[in-house]
Amino acid sequence: MPETVVLKAGIREQSGTKSSVALRQQGKLPAVVYGHKKEPVSITLDEREFLDSLHHGNRIFDIDLAGAKDTLLVKDIQYDYLGDTVIHADLMRVDLNERVKVEVMIKLVGTAAGTHMGGIIEEIMNRIEVECAVRDIPEFLPVDIKGLELDKTLRAAEIELPAGFVLVTDPNAGVIGCHEPKAIVAEEDAAEAAEGAEVAEGATEPEVITEKKEEEESSK
Repeated sequence: MPETVVLKAGIREQSGTKSSVALRQQGKLPAVVYGHKKEPVSITLDEREFLDSLHHGNRIFDIDLAGAKDTLLVKDIQYDYLGDTVIHADLMRVDLNERVKVEVMIKLVGTAAGTHMGGIIEEIMNRIEVECAVRDIPEFLPVDIKGLELDKTLRAAEIELPAGFVLVTDPNAGVIGCHEPKAIVAEEDAAEAAEGAEVAEGATEPEVITEKKEEEESSK
């Protein structure tokens, strides 16, 4: 787990959309803290500080709020309608030794064998859900794809997890695939269909001519 970052936080006095917009204009991010059988608390964070830490892989933060220190896990990030700007964060109180279910990014390692046969990698999922101790939450999970052959799919159950981790994602869920480029397959199918149509057309034309000649001869 990356080193725990201490964030500056303040109590959020007002709620509502207008208040949230005003806070973000001041460089502050609205958030809510909940969990451990305590009342939810609306807070504000320094937006740049929070996002910089998040982009560096941090999921666990410490905050000092009104003299009380909490360790928090980022559970959800909400974006604007364009999906570009973070507008709210949900933070859950945790203990570093407790086990939680969390989604972790995967990082591909190596070159798939199928790519040497013209295949391309399809990243069906870019993260999987696991259960582990909070202190063990990694920045990412490395996934070795060197043995992935053409037209094969790596399932969640095939991903090697660190000791103490339990897979929560459906074990049969496809995570990474190696397939022929769809454009190439489509072109080949179209070419085969065109060739088949030409053969069929060429085969029927002589039959029509023959039948016509027979009709003309019988009429004489």
